[in-house]
Amino acid sequence: MGLARRWRRALDQRLAVIGLSDATWAPLVHLAELGDGRCQKELAAAVGIDESTLVRLLDLLAERGLVERQPSPRDRRLKLVQLTPAGHTAVHDIRAKLARIEDQLLEDLSDPEIAQMTAAFDRIDARIQAAPPPASKGSER
Repeated sequence: MGLARRWRRALDQRLAVIGLSDATWAPLVHLAELGDGRCQKELAAAVGIDESTLVRLLDLLAERGLVERQPSPRDRRLKLVQLTPAGHTAVHDIRAKLARIEDQLLEDLSDPEIAQMTAAFDRIDARIQAAPPPASKGSER
């Protein structure tokens, strides 16, 4: 966990140079991966944050001209999020910067070492995903 926090902090510090924090670049990258026209709930789940937090971030990103929200044609209560042309450019810049940072952080590891590490992380992640949720305190008797 310590390494994950330090990794994210290293990314955050380097991305601050282009005016983005983890909180703001992560929704942009996830939206680019999911594709435009995603509902806020779906995007919040992908980013791993609650919807109210995402709404505040989207307000900030919209003010910067990076995203737009439109009502869903099927359900006007839903807001669909899409990247603007500036948002697409920002994602391109973010991905390029992330690739350079990753290259720096992994520079003394061989390709087989990286592949082995990634495979181990994938196995751990699969185990976490497959684990049943813990029982709630009220259900233990």
